[in-house]
Amino acid sequence: MNRPAARRSPPGKPSWEYCLEVRDLAAGYGDKPAIQGIAFAIRPGQMVGVIGPNGAGKTTLFKAILGLIPILRGRVLLHETDARRQRAMMGYLPQLDDIQRAFPVSVSDVVMMGRYPRIGWCRPPRSADRASVREALDRVNLLEHGDRQIGRLSGGQLQRALLARVLAQDPHLLLLDEPVSGVDPTTQHSIFAVLEKLRDEGKTVVVATHDLNCVVERFDQVLCLSGHLVAFGPPAEVFREKGRVALNPGAEFGPGGEGFVRLNLATSRAILADAVQRMAATIS
Repeated sequence: MNRPAARRSPPGKPSWEYCLEVRDLAAGYGDKPAIQGIAFAIRPGQMVGVIGPNGAGKTTLFKAILGLIPILRGRVLLHETDARRQRAMMGYLPQLDDIQRAFPVSVSDVVMMGRYPRIGWCRPPRSADRASVREALDRVNLLEHGDRQIGRLSGGQLQRALLARVLAQDPHLLLLDEPVSGVDPTTQHSIFAVLEKLRDEGKTVVVATHDLNCVVERFDQVLCLSGHLVAFGPPAEVFREKGRVALNPGAEFGPGGEGFVRLNLATSRAILADAVQRMAATIS
């Protein structure tokens, strides 16, 4: 298993070494695994980018970690304990949210939904829950919009409100599936500023993204998927000089299952996105 070096010692350093450990994971939606051979460990206070072409298993990995789909083999540990027993400590922002914008609920009501795992069903919110909602809205600069009907928000504001719903849960691990997809650059910057602050506070943030420039510039670790683990480590090592991507020794590529894939980076990092698509097609 690849185990990353520590980036920092977060405030109030916990007794457990890794926030999230995935051990020889295979998972899917039936008897046939959609992902397999996934193994990595993430320390507290790190931000990890998950990359790969469409259908590579990014969303499947998140759902397996959350216990939303069957695990066919392997284990997922949160704080060295079965992650399925600690669902309330994991916050999830799906790629597509099915929230009905015409429904007559306020922004604060939507964010309060993030408190349900801690409140319990059929129990009224407490003062501490309302304070958590206000703090979450303040983090994403939507505090003054708390009483607004959710459907009156712009696309970027709605995405920030949904992120606030995750933050209100006060999770130790955040799993965010393309949180800046389809939003304007200002909103992208705002969201990543929030995520970086959470990381600096000791939270562990895992983000699925197609933005390779963002991965290189903002993330501590990068995890590349193509149905199995292709590469995992610091971006500077994964995206090596001259565009070589170091393959995980377990990746099914070439003699003995190890080697390098050359990527065309002659003009700009933007080419890397297409190259990753070609790489995945080659080794899948």
